[in-house]
Amino acid sequence: MTTQEIAARLVELCRQGQYETAQTELYAEDAISIEPEGNPMSGKVEGLAGIIAKGHQFQAGVEELHGGSVSDAIVAGNVFAVTITVDATFKGMGRMLMEEVAAYKVKDGKIIREEFFY
Repeated sequence: MTTQEIAARLVELCRQGQYETAQTELYAEDAISIEPEGNPMSGKVEGLAGIIAKGHQFQAGVEELHGGSVSDAIVAGNVFAVTITVDATFKGMGRMLMEEVAAYKVKDGKIIREEFFY
């Protein structure tokens, strides 16, 4: 798959709420995920299994999902980015609107890196 095709498929699956399907289908086994410092999930996670576990941890913290969106991707060479919004009530934190830019790097037809900015 090209970077454009991977980006379009990621957006399609995320808009359907199928984040884990997107990860298992599109990510390399040795992919890394980076969250900014200063939040409960900050730091670097290495490997697809760890990224999937991080997703489960995030979902476990959601009390109620009120809505969200994923933008179309902007693609340049082997990288792409999307904006993501999540309107949710989080356990112990109340309702929040999260807005972030997610940047992805592709190599050999798989996502090898994701990094979130917010």
